[in-house]
Amino acid sequence: MALTPRLDIISDAICPWCYVGKRHLEQALPVLAEQGLAFEVQWHAFQLNPEMPAEGVDRREYRTAKFGSWERSQELDAKLAATGAAAGLEFRMDLQRRTPNTVAAHRTIRLAGQHGVQDAVVEALFAGYFTQGADIGDAATLARLADGAGLPQAAVLAMLAGEAGRAEVLEEDKTARRSGI
Repeated sequence: MALTPRLDIISDAICPWCYVGKRHLEQALPVLAEQGLAFEVQWHAFQLNPEMPAEGVDRREYRTAKFGSWERSQELDAKLAATGAAAGLEFRMDLQRRTPNTVAAHRTIRLAGQHGVQDAVVEALFAGYFTQGADIGDAATLARLADGAGLPQAAVLAMLAGEAGRAEVLEEDKTARRSGI
């Protein structure tokens, strides 16, 4: 019996290009399956902003500092929205108020993998953040989004109330960085 090859995806839940890439991957997998190539997809933690405060920051302030002006940030968002639209995604950056710390989101994704619903939870977090402006640094928001994707809300809240998965997520992030990502 042959094992299904695994695609390891290193991603951050606030990376818009990762969301576009996920959509392209979803379009490619059925084409590959028709050729007899099936893959298991596993998501791994990477933080775009590893120094982000636990509570996150105001998005406008963060993006202005990062890109030199709010106008430049808006220009980049417009280009991203056009790229997303070509992939079938509607980015609503105008709804985002905070740039979150993503450790809790990665812990939720890790827990989802243990429950067999990782891809659905990744999709829910991407969609929540990029199309609804959801604060995916907030435990209640993560639990609500994950619940809608098949991971019980109570399990997410219980996990986030403690330290489960934190060390593993931080180690995955460090491993990705050491690998040059």
